[in-house]
Amino acid sequence: MSTTRLTLLNRNQQQPPRKAHLTQLLRRLPSQTQVLHLCPLCVPVESYQDQSGEHGEEYETEEQLQARILTAALEFVPQHGWSMEAIAAAAETLGLSSASSGMFYKGAGDLVLHFIAQCNSQLTEILAEQHNQVQLGQAEPKETADFLRDAVETRLRMYIPYIETWPQAMSILLLPHNIPDSLKHLSTLVDDIWYYAGDRSTDMNWYTKRAALTGIYNTTELVMLQDSSPDFQDTWSFLDNRIQDVVNMASTAKQVQSTGETVVQGLMGAAVTLKNLTGLNQRR
Repeated sequence: MSTTRLTLLNRNQQQPPRKAHLTQLLRRLPSQTQVLHLCPLCVPVESYQDQSGEHGEEYETEEQLQARILTAALEFVPQHGWSMEAIAAAAETLGLSSASSGMFYKGAGDLVLHFIAQCNSQLTEILAEQHNQVQLGQAEPKETADFLRDAVETRLRMYIPYIETWPQAMSILLLPHNIPDSLKHLSTLVDDIWYYAGDRSTDMNWYTKRAALTGIYNTTELVMLQDSSPDFQDTWSFLDNRIQDVVNMASTAKQVQSTGETVVQGLMGAAVTLKNLTGLNQRR
């Protein structure tokens, strides 16, 4: 459907153009149509009754609609991989045209980044709940090494349902246009873990700890992709052996350099490992 047709449809509505019934429009769009822009604040999600007794509608923003489609798309990842096909299939299950996948300018990258953000948010909720329990005296505080180890394991376990296709997801994250958001999510994850671990350092040690944990997280993730042991026990053993290094390190320039090198080596290792794993499309 052309842009002119969409405009006419909007003008025919009783409500302002910014509150056009986008969901209904998407249902009418032919599957080959590409949606170039979808206005925010335009999707009705449910009816409500105000104090005067009149009925109205609450509207869903473009971002909320995108999040709903991407969340639904996760169910199709085992079948279609981290792809636009998974997004289109999700849109159709929500009663929308597959053309609504045109909202996602980064393509499959939007799906992977949405999943990572979702996992990070879930971990933050878990850590916040644990922190509250300790503050209320309902749980004993953990040693720093145990806390870091458990937090990283909890986060990495979120990949298990998608472990067979995760090499593909990591290769998508390494595309130039996805790297900034990928690094932002990783930085936020590591910072949140250290925050709830009780770290309040403001000197060079702040950067050292985060660089070290970033390197450990990256390398443990790579080990996990190649781990065929029961319940990934080899991965958690590797994590145990590395995590104590973060706790015991000192804030020296030499160690800042070495931990920075660990991050670089982790990223380089990811590129090499993904080249192998993507071709195999399976865990070793």
